[in-house]
Amino acid sequence: MTDYGHDLHFGAFVTPSNRDPQQPVRLAQAAEASGLDLVTFQDHPYQPGFLDTWTLISYAAAVTETIHLAGNVLNLPLRQPAVLARSVASLDLLSGGRIDLGLGAGGFWDAIESMGGTRLTPGQSVDALSEAIEIIRGIWDAGERRPLRAEGEHHRVAGAKRGPAPAHDVPIWLGAYKPRMLRLVARQADGWLPSLGYMKDGDLARGNALLDETAEEAGRHPAEIRRLLNVQGTVTADRQGFLQGPVDQWVDELAGLALEDGVGTFIAATDDPQLLAVLGGEIAPAVRELVARERATAGTAPAATRRGRAAVELRRDGIDYDAVPATLASSAVEPGDRAYDTVRHNYLRSGAPGLVLRPRSTAEVADAVSFARSQDVPLGIRSGGHGISGRSTNDGGIVVDLGALDQIEVVDEATRRVRLGVGATWGQVAEALAPRGWAISSGDYGGVGVGGLATAGGVGFLGRTYGLTIDHVVAAEVVTADGRVAHASADENPDLFWGLRGAGGNLGVVTWVEIEAMALENVVFSQMALDATDTAGLLERWGAAVESAPRELTSFLILSPARRGQGPVAQLMTVYAGHDTDAAVEQLERLADAGPLLGHQAYLLPYSGVVQAGDKHHSGGGDPAVRSGLVTHLDTATSRAFERLAHSGDAYFLQIRATGGAAHDVPDDATAYAHRRQNFLLSAMSSSQERIDAAWDATMAEHTEGLYLSFDTDTRPERLTEAFPEPTLSRLREVKAEWDPDNIFRANFPIPPAL
Repeated sequence: MTDYGHDLHFGAFVTPSNRDPQQPVRLAQAAEASGLDLVTFQDHPYQPGFLDTWTLISYAAAVTETIHLAGNVLNLPLRQPAVLARSVASLDLLSGGRIDLGLGAGGFWDAIESMGGTRLTPGQSVDALSEAIEIIRGIWDAGERRPLRAEGEHHRVAGAKRGPAPAHDVPIWLGAYKPRMLRLVARQADGWLPSLGYMKDGDLARGNALLDETAEEAGRHPAEIRRLLNVQGTVTADRQGFLQGPVDQWVDELAGLALEDGVGTFIAATDDPQLLAVLGGEIAPAVRELVARERATAGTAPAATRRGRAAVELRRDGIDYDAVPATLASSAVEPGDRAYDTVRHNYLRSGAPGLVLRPRSTAEVADAVSFARSQDVPLGIRSGGHGISGRSTNDGGIVVDLGALDQIEVVDEATRRVRLGVGATWGQVAEALAPRGWAISSGDYGGVGVGGLATAGGVGFLGRTYGLTIDHVVAAEVVTADGRVAHASADENPDLFWGLRGAGGNLGVVTWVEIEAMALENVVFSQMALDATDTAGLLERWGAAVESAPRELTSFLILSPARRGQGPVAQLMTVYAGHDTDAAVEQLERLADAGPLLGHQAYLLPYSGVVQAGDKHHSGGGDPAVRSGLVTHLDTATSRAFERLAHSGDAYFLQIRATGGAAHDVPDDATAYAHRRQNFLLSAMSSSQERIDAAWDATMAEHTEGLYLSFDTDTRPERLTEAFPEPTLSRLREVKAEWDPDNIFRANFPIPPAL
């Protein structure tokens, strides 16, 4: 008996007939309505009676919502691998991660030749398929910056640019029967997809044995290869043969294939919508129940927990991988997993965690926290992974990735109260709120995650009008250090609510926040470049113009130091929160007077056009060291100090963000973010922490009055009071002692609990 412990999936194998072009589409919709997991289509590009399978899959993806789609199997000799890779990735992105890839080496060579394909021997076709898989996976590896080169005998690419990455880890299943193809499945593929009707008695067992042996030789666990099976039958009142009988016969026989032959996915070859309804509504649930009962008795381990020798050798010390909760095991990512490179890094910092947990619900977050606290490794919590400080990844530790918690829902129309999952990005939020004429101030890039910004502060493009993002948070859900789920608001756990707004990462894992949006139609967005030869004078004039401007105006300045014969340049990004273009132009002209104007563009557009949705696939970016400081005014002394820092060569990126206006309306003690009188946030980025610390301490330290938690990588203990000045720090330590007395959440400017 062979049972690999795979979750059971059920699907349909549909004929792509073009006699009634909409019939295969209706069958796909029927499969989805029946609760099936997958719909597949034959692929015979040389068959004039069929629709083109890839076009059909694309069309069907647009009219379905949850079901996965695949070719069964795609004819590789007539589908160029690099183009196919981009097609699959593109449709996977468009469909929300619902495209799987079944591939075949080719078989009807006369027909293939008639369509311009090249006839291959059986051995050549296997080699060609192997080369194609390498190219397809290489194209999908968007995190690899080197161009893709592959000099195969049958398929070649010469410096192809990689990407896009699919929305999910697209499995590659191969249709295979003979030993050489089965060995290829074991070495390179994710699944074996034969048709039962083409097999003799014992072929499943013999195929499994060869797959298992070859997989282990390659360092893989046999359970890493899903066993799929195309089956054919009818539901009848009486037993008439295999899968020819009543529902209970189907249940027994499919369960037998799962438990004895390791089949994890059953795909019914049928164009009968009634059979699809019975398969999804009656047979599949009963098979799952029966198999689960038998597995519980036998103690069968889930497939997701089984990894081969090569993967196990990459595991890190201090993590009990066998103890990962069952709720998280299927989506967990370890070093050596193909998805590892897509989750190990954040936006600007490289990481090498020993385990990435990807919970899909608050209950699973609680499971993740309970597991992580029992391990002897660092813990990182990731919302969007954009944080400049890099605390959402680590080396050898555990990362809890909250990206799946990305809901955006309106809670109260009258108060414009919205509930945001912390894994959503601010670009997604802006896009969702724009049709209502609402907005929430949120940084300067749409790829930033909700969770980090909505708990640390939120110095955004609407800041002088709206205030900090945290100023409009009215409630939150948080998983605490002991795995409890708590709610926080002004009325419920008020001390926790106070601390979450400014030091949230130190107190628990926030799963959602409720925020009151502002009413906002279009904004004026300006991009301006100024000659910064007189750097200090420009900064002083720009700062004065911003401070005296109406609150509708918020401006950020990026200072590019002189290099390679080019003088210093200041780039202004400014938002005027309103559609009064005359008033906006008047204020922008005042900003332009800060220095010689090199270029200017301005647009009237929704706020969602300013913070557009960004890519969440991060590949690290040089591991920058960052220092930050808050100042009340850009006076002469402060401006000259920032000029000296820029000219020192110790920082390659310098920015100033306006953070006054409405943020001043909130008392210092209302939130754990206590910096309520400063007007500007200054930051500088370097390749060396030691170098930027020395330069910053020598030039800026005497002029600054606090720091911004998310823009600083210097965690020396003395910096803590700059982030949280007294009496804020003492109160935070009391809150920490109540909610995280063992200091589980210590990666984010660690706050020692009060004794």
